[in-house]
Amino acid sequence: MAIERVCVVGAGTIGSLYAGHLARVADVTVLTRRRAQAAALNECGLQVSGKSDLRVRVTASHEPEGIDDVDLAIVACKAVDLPRTAERLEGRFRRAAIMTVQNGLGAEQVVRLHGQWPLISAVTFMSGTRRSDTHVEYELDTATWMGPYMGGGPPYETVRELEGLLLAGGLEAEAMPDLRPAQWSKLIFNSAVNGVAALTDLPHVRAFAEEEDFADLGHLLRGLIDEGKAVAAAAGIELHDDPWEMNMRAVTHGETQRSDYAHIPSMLADVRARRPTEVDYISGALAREGERLGVPARLNTAIYRLVKAKEASWR
Repeated sequence: MAIERVCVVGAGTIGSLYAGHLARVADVTVLTRRRAQAAALNECGLQVSGKSDLRVRVTASHEPEGIDDVDLAIVACKAVDLPRTAERLEGRFRRAAIMTVQNGLGAEQVVRLHGQWPLISAVTFMSGTRRSDTHVEYELDTATWMGPYMGGGPPYETVRELEGLLLAGGLEAEAMPDLRPAQWSKLIFNSAVNGVAALTDLPHVRAFAEEEDFADLGHLLRGLIDEGKAVAAAAGIELHDDPWEMNMRAVTHGETQRSDYAHIPSMLADVRARRPTEVDYISGALAREGERLGVPARLNTAIYRLVKAKEASWR
């Protein structure tokens, strides 16, 4: 399979980073939620600043019917928007593989309800800030991990081809025959970091890794991560990376890049904007797996229920 035509579904921060870089090496179209954003992208193109400096032309539409068949679709919306997004794709892109890049667990099953596309499972650690409908700032240039979905994916060679395409476009990427060890590493990391950030209003800073004093927040993070590791072990998952080390590297990497660095985890951004969070796919998914496997995950369950209560308070 030659990947020449790519549709990026979702034009937020992550979708724009994929679209902007892939437009260097492929024919890229963007499916937006809003008519105004599609019009702006068609008129002005897409700008990426920060870790990359580029401006590219893309074709955009707010209607799936406005986009021709492609070889690959990257579904880059948030997990909470995935059911509606997947429904919009039903009956489209019949010859394409589809890559999901949502946080947590369960994205592939949601997409599978609406079509029998070969699915590529992926998680990404890159991040940025959306400056406008046509401009995104690239902040954290870390990898996208990807592999064939175990419930029905394309040949591994297709994933390797996509890895090469992302690398050629200027992004970091790593193909894996089985993504689940990496997917679970990020799930456990996210369950701890995103949940605590959402409840404390703290960005992901050094406090998340400090354990010297009794009151230090790192004790809670370690407890959440240790619970997650126990659930993964019960599920037969040998983790790709240790989530505690991922937490340590993230805060250290940020500080070495910029003295005032303070990454805003996605769930904290949602809470500050009073939007629904992805907690059902992150802490909720981990807590439910623990219950299914008979492994106590009381701290993760508490984080999940507290975030759901915070969401309920806005209503």
